[in-house]
Amino acid sequence: MATIITDLKENFRRGSIHIRLIYINTGIFVLIALLGIVLRLFNMTSGSLLNWFELPASLPRLAIQPWSLLTYMFLHANLLHLLFNMLWLYWFGALFLQFFSAKHLQGLYLLAGICGGALYMIAYNIFPYFWPMTDYSFLLGASASVLGIVTATAYREPNYPIRLLFIGTIRLKYLALIVIGLDVLAITAENAGGHIAHLGGALAGLWFAASLSKGADLTRWINRATDWVTGVFRPRPRKPKMKIHYGANTDRQKDYDYNARKKAQNDEIDRILDKVRKSGYDGLTEEEKKRLFDASQH
Repeated sequence: MATIITDLKENFRRGSIHIRLIYINTGIFVLIALLGIVLRLFNMTSGSLLNWFELPASLPRLAIQPWSLLTYMFLHANLLHLLFNMLWLYWFGALFLQFFSAKHLQGLYLLAGICGGALYMIAYNIFPYFWPMTDYSFLLGASASVLGIVTATAYREPNYPIRLLFIGTIRLKYLALIVIGLDVLAITAENAGGHIAHLGGALAGLWFAASLSKGADLTRWINRATDWVTGVFRPRPRKPKMKIHYGANTDRQKDYDYNARKKAQNDEIDRILDKVRKSGYDGLTEEEKKRLFDASQH
């Protein structure tokens, strides 16, 4: 088990940004599924807890859970929902990275998700058709983010050939138009909120790619914010502690004092010997004779 966890960590660390996003989405799905099993064993449900991370259509509810504008795009209703979105992210994320950077993909995933969620909320609060459903409607899923990546790639390389099973080769621009067209036709269907969010994500992808072609990067502010947040939670390398050897300093001071005294004594003996040469031994004082005698004993 430890080896599996280590391998997953290593694959996440080495993986490109779209692989990391797949890991994050899948990991969150597994954690929520396990939490649901535990709660069910105690005759409880995880639905009410999950609602705090899904995006509500109700503006008053959003006011008390503003984080859901970001968290909803990492949640999925079931395994098929997750599988479909992650397959699209895997295919078109790799294609996106052929023409854009990893930072662009990271930023666009969040930007398209935010725009998709914003359009969903605007539609549910403006059009009377959705008013009866506003108070109990919630949005979740990475579809808006993924469709933003698809449309940005289609704008950048519209004639890129895509091979589809049972259909054959189709240009990327036509695939994007078909997907967007189906979402437009389904905005009053059962999953209306999801289709509206798809359109918001698609518009964000087009907006990003068109702006980038003119030199403006719409994802820059998102990436700066993301880097700041990850920097706050990233463990900082510990500075090596400075070791203070008090004993060494004391010994050094003792050596200095000893050398100073020794030099003074030598200078005094040299002075006395110089006096002996000039005036003889009898010219020394008793104190000088004693110092000369003591020095001769060492």
